[in-house]
Amino acid sequence: MSDFLLFGVIAYLLGSIPTAVWLGKAKYGMDVREHGSKNAGATNTFRVLGVKAGIPVLLFDVLKGSGAVLICLFFIYTGDQLINFKLTLGIAALLGHILPVYVGFRGGRGIATLLGMMITVQPEPASMTLAMFLLVFLTTRFVSLGSMI
Repeated sequence: MSDFLLFGVIAYLLGSIPTAVWLGKAKYGMDVREHGSKNAGATNTFRVLGVKAGIPVLLFDVLKGSGAVLICLFFIYTGDQLINFKLTLGIAALLGHILPVYVGFRGGRGIATLLGMMITVQPEPASMTLAMFLLVFLTTRFVSLGSMI
């Protein structure tokens, strides 16, 4: 149980890395949370700063979710214990993205980080979910609608 708590905190801190905020401030002199939808996610970064900034933010946000779950590789859990540990780590990273300690608990919606978590925990359903998102997004051009579906 102490592994779950200690590494859950580490996963939270990993998820809390505010990629959009730090990249926006460092490279563009802008806090994305003051523009567009006013959140610190990949979609708003695409909207406010463009594709060159949006792609690295999207990729890093996905990697935060995957990386947090991959912490479990250092432990010898099996069965339900392994699944529970993966979910604990992924949810901690997701909470970190949504409520990042580094920037006053004002983060993004967590869709990309959730995708990274899902890919690592259950790759087949995650792939189907991603395909459905892309279908809806490419048809309607609404990220939010694809994310909800």
